[in-house]
Amino acid sequence: MVIDGADVPDEGGDAVDVIGLLIQRTANKDRDAFAELYDMLAPRVFGLILRVLVDRAQSEEILQEVFLEVWQSAERFAPNRGRGRTWLLTIAHRRAIDRVRSAQAGTDRDIRAGFRELATPTEDIADQVELKIESERVAGALHRLPEAQRETLVLAYFGGYSQSEIAALTGAPLGTVKTRMRDGLTKLRVEMGVAQ
Repeated sequence: MVIDGADVPDEGGDAVDVIGLLIQRTANKDRDAFAELYDMLAPRVFGLILRVLVDRAQSEEILQEVFLEVWQSAERFAPNRGRGRTWLLTIAHRRAIDRVRSAQAGTDRDIRAGFRELATPTEDIADQVELKIESERVAGALHRLPEAQRETLVLAYFGGYSQSEIAALTGAPLGTVKTRMRDGLTKLRVEMGVAQ
C-alpha cells in the first residue's frame, strides 16, 4: 500500500492489506472506499462467480448481491482473522454456491412433483454425492491451514489467479507465494490423508 508516497509493510514483511482497509472504511459508510473496493475487485469476483454459475446474467446478479452484502455487513470483517480479499471472495463463493443449490433444490422439487423427468442416471447421482462429500472434506482441511497458505490456495484454485497475480494481489514476493502454495498443498494432503 502506498501512503504519502511510501510503501507500508506489516509485521510479516507483506504489504498492508489494502482491501481490508477499504472494507474497514466501507464499514463506516465511506462511499469512496466502497467505490475503490468495487473497482479493484469486481472483475475478479465476477470471474469467480462466473466459473461457479457459468450463466453470465446470474453471475452479474450475484455480483451485485455480493457487493450489497459487503456494503451492509462490512463491520463484520475482522482483520485479525484474515485478509480482506479472502473475506470478500469467500462471500462471493458462498453466494454462487447458494445459487447453485437453490437451482438444484428447484429441480428436485419439480422432479418430485412430476413436472420434470429424472434425467440423471443413478451412477451420476452417486458420483455427485461422492463429489459433495469430498468437497466438504477439502473445505474442512483448507480451514485448518494457516491463513496465508489458505488465502494463496483459495486465490489460485477458486479465484483462478496465477502465482504472479497472487503475489501482486497480496503484496507478497513471488517466492513466498510459491512456498505458501507448496507448503499449503503438502499440509492439505496430510489433512486429507493422501499419500505423497
